[in-house]
Amino acid sequence: MLNSLSFARNGDKLNSDFFEEYLVRLLEERDSVGLTSMIHEIDAIMITVDPGHSVRYIAELALMSPYHYLVTLESENHWTHILRIDMNSPDLLIREVKDPNIRGIFRSLNEIYPIGSNKPNSRYMGEILRVNDLHSVVQLQQERDFRFFNQDQVRKLEFPGNVAISKPSPYTHNIVGYMERPEEQLRVYSLGVSNILSEVQDAYCAAKELQKKLQINDLILPIDHLATRIYSQNREVAILEWLTLSSYYYWGSYDIKEQNSSTNVTKNVHYSNELKSPAKVFTANNTPYFVNHLVKLPSPTENFVRNYGPRLHHIAMAVRDGETNGMENIGMIVSQIASQGKDFLLDVIGSKEEGLKQIFSSASEHSSLIIEYVQRFGDFDGFFAKDNVADLTHAAGIEEELNKLTSEAKQAQ
Repeated sequence: MLNSLSFARNGDKLNSDFFEEYLVRLLEERDSVGLTSMIHEIDAIMITVDPGHSVRYIAELALMSPYHYLVTLESENHWTHILRIDMNSPDLLIREVKDPNIRGIFRSLNEIYPIGSNKPNSRYMGEILRVNDLHSVVQLQQERDFRFFNQDQVRKLEFPGNVAISKPSPYTHNIVGYMERPEEQLRVYSLGVSNILSEVQDAYCAAKELQKKLQINDLILPIDHLATRIYSQNREVAILEWLTLSSYYYWGSYDIKEQNSSTNVTKNVHYSNELKSPAKVFTANNTPYFVNHLVKLPSPTENFVRNYGPRLHHIAMAVRDGETNGMENIGMIVSQIASQGKDFLLDVIGSKEEGLKQIFSSASEHSSLIIEYVQRFGDFDGFFAKDNVADLTHAAGIEEELNKLTSEAKQAQ
């Protein structure tokens, strides 16, 4: 039997007695009933964008990542574009809402937040996990009081019919899907009419030609981690909820005191390589917003959640170790992409001596998501450097404050 508690603990963040007790109880029970063995890697990642944004977003991803456009599934109210690297890394499902007037549960999760409401349909939806036995996994999770959309609701929401979809988390607002698939079998999504759209194909091909011309096409690797920002009071329960829904284990938490936040990491028990199933990171403030006037501490993470809602903040792409044209690969990627007009929030930070370098792009105008690049050197096996995280958090906070001011100015007009 798998032992999800056998992995070494990292970090310096202290957790509550509640967290430590239920971490053990939940993972021991998950292992004993077979859920850990039945739930495997992240098979796909779902993102929805507003009308008119998917083609440009796919072009952006084709330039800034290793993803390739595969096919479009058209349903009544959505186009769902499937992007793939290979079968050893997650697919991206980029959903575009056809009609800007369509309303629903996921749009409402955006509309109550001042900046999130500016792009009412644009949001990270969640992950689809590969499972051995869909019926058993759903039944076991329902026994744990997790709620799922029924088949009629899945059809009306225009999600793939062969995926069981949980209701949105009260802590992250993300959904989790389960799809039964033998590992050697191709991924297939039961949804709509399949077609290759010429407009998407042309934009994708142009971006890939540019990526090759810039000599960065072989330097960007699959997704390293996915980072969600949540309210301070939801840090521990969000982690425990994800561990109950997945086959991930608790790697550890670091206190980033300079930014009044913590970074909390979970990884898949089945795969030591994050490129197969990305690490899931949760970032939260150490203190809630309403004490800021008393403690006088930075609050970039809590500010983000208050402006956008709990949601994914960035997707981190791994960078191949090495140099190209006399530059470290991460520097080459950033320099070449910046030459095409894409902004970055700060200079590349970290060093070869520290073991890794990292950088954040500016947020995408199509999805509001940031792309991070991370290059690890040699045999460095750490996940991050605390100083790097502090600098990245600070830089993102500055951009988010500018976005807030821009949003307020628009609303005042």
